[in-house]
Amino acid sequence: MIGKDLEKAKKLLIQGNLVAIPTETVYGLAGNALDEKAVLKIFKVKNRPTFDPLIVHTHHIDQLPRWVTNLPEKAKKLAAALLPGALTLLLPKNSLIPDLVTSGLPLVAIRIPAHEVALDLLRQLDFPLAAPSANPFGYISPTTAQHVAAQLGDKIPYILDGGECKVGLESTIIGFEGNVPVVYRKGGVAIEVIENLIGKVELQEHSSSNPKAPGQLKSHYAPHTPFFFGQIDQLLLQDAKKYTRIGLLTFTPLAVAYPFAVQEVLSAQGDFAEAARNLFATMRKLDQLGLDAIFAVPLPEKDLGRAINDRLSRAAAR
Repeated sequence: MIGKDLEKAKKLLIQGNLVAIPTETVYGLAGNALDEKAVLKIFKVKNRPTFDPLIVHTHHIDQLPRWVTNLPEKAKKLAAALLPGALTLLLPKNSLIPDLVTSGLPLVAIRIPAHEVALDLLRQLDFPLAAPSANPFGYISPTTAQHVAAQLGDKIPYILDGGECKVGLESTIIGFEGNVPVVYRKGGVAIEVIENLIGKVELQEHSSSNPKAPGQLKSHYAPHTPFFFGQIDQLLLQDAKKYTRIGLLTFTPLAVAYPFAVQEVLSAQGDFAEAARNLFATMRKLDQLGLDAIFAVPLPEKDLGRAINDRLSRAAAR
């Protein structure tokens, strides 16, 4: 059931049930992060492997010391500047956070969503929420309540509707190895923004079997339709002959007309934020057209283009 009843969502969560909640990034499948039974339900409903950690959501920077044992100076600086927002901090957890949430790792991924409905809900709870994306594991992330209902509607008791997600990409995840900041997942906060605040960061490529943080698996965010990612001429040369009806996904309109069945543009004006906001909904739209294949063309490797390319690359991973 989809609705806007905050009190109902609160009661269900207190009872140990799951609720889909809106955030500025994507919709999350939320449960009490301190309740192992609720956390286990998240893994089961998503069909998510328990070796893939979850992100914990809280409502204020002041709450972070309740759940972590150490907050490095650079983490404090990022939190002050960017939270609430599409940034997740990977920090040493305390004993209150179950090992199931972190897949047995000593670090917990924690963030404060920049969405008033989510924040209102979190303020009324005396526990944080574990909330990965509210979709079957590996499929395209949901950016509306209707997306959640189409995928998980019969598996969860309530979907809290907060409208369309404003960012549309999962959060950027950053941790600290010694004094070195390391980005484990590109996301809704651009690398350039982070580096302007704390200096150079290292980028860690995703791991296919041993993730240190949520969202690091190599194959993810994939439509059911065969999906290919690369330069257009390369895709036409290698893959076009195998398929009759092909859909094309591009950042901006292409200068050359190609004979695709459908062409979807993420941002006619070349706006990275608009492209990010449209990405998952556009992938979902193409996936529902009965195409033989979908081709996606890379964005410039800057700003949110880096994170969008990351999602497209992983959607195409075999």
